[in-house]
Amino acid sequence: MVAKQEKIGRKPGFSNKNLANSIKDLSSNTTMEKTQMTRHAEILCIGNELLIGKTVNTNATWLAKQATSLGITVKRVTVIGDNIKEIAAAVKEALARKPRFLITTGGLGPTFDDMTLEGIAKALNIKLKVNAQALSMIKARYEAYCREKRIPTAELTPPRVKMAILPEGAEPLRNSVGTAPGVKLKVGQTHMFILPGVPPEMKAIFEESVVPVLKKSAGKHAFFEKSMFVSNIVESSLAPLIDLVMRENPHVYVKSHVYTKDELAGEDARKLIELHLSTKTRSQRMAQKLLEHAASQLAKLVADNDGKVEP
Repeated sequence: MVAKQEKIGRKPGFSNKNLANSIKDLSSNTTMEKTQMTRHAEILCIGNELLIGKTVNTNATWLAKQATSLGITVKRVTVIGDNIKEIAAAVKEALARKPRFLITTGGLGPTFDDMTLEGIAKALNIKLKVNAQALSMIKARYEAYCREKRIPTAELTPPRVKMAILPEGAEPLRNSVGTAPGVKLKVGQTHMFILPGVPPEMKAIFEESVVPVLKKSAGKHAFFEKSMFVSNIVESSLAPLIDLVMRENPHVYVKSHVYTKDELAGEDARKLIELHLSTKTRSQRMAQKLLEHAASQLAKLVADNDGKVEP
């Protein structure tokens, strides 16, 4: 394997003048580092059920994928329990990193352990009060439930009013499929979006109220990706090849993923490695050029090292 690494080292350049000029133009407009700093997000998931393993954190996966596809870089995902002090501390820590967006899920319901808004108010040292617009949203939802005979009364009981108690200055976000409104709050340069933990409600509010803001922030930048699969080569042998290609293609990120594919639904199986290539650019055409160029380099290096690129 040492000889193969030396062979790679003797051929560091992958000549492509047109692509090189395109990359130069891309670099003059923006850098990946600057892009990540000006349009990055953090996700904070709240709920004891997540910490004890009772509930799989599908919200974080879904939110990260959606934000990434819109050109936003997710820098961190944090999970904490239903505890006011823990929530306040996590929010303070996140805001200290000055993300453009902080998205939270969970803890907006009517029960005693729904403490997210209290924790956020504590972190920001602001008061909580009944928000008239939020209360109106909740009232309308329970009246609809009552008409549908899903509940006996639309009375605004204390647990129902609890969902309308928001931090001062917060804006309620319409929940088209549930009762608890989402919440929008601006803290310095950070946009906070506080969403319910119930996945259909979280997704509905995100798509209606959060996506437009993320799109505006990302501008024309978007995330593009491509995968290729290789075999007959181990991940440790791929590592220097990936390093070389990423040095040659500074705007492309390459990540390897190992998994086993059953070919015959029996014991005959082979180990495949997925090479996931991604980039963020203003143009799909440019992204395709960048990804295809890097993939071509990887394919050649894999073949040179006795690996096989799967169709």
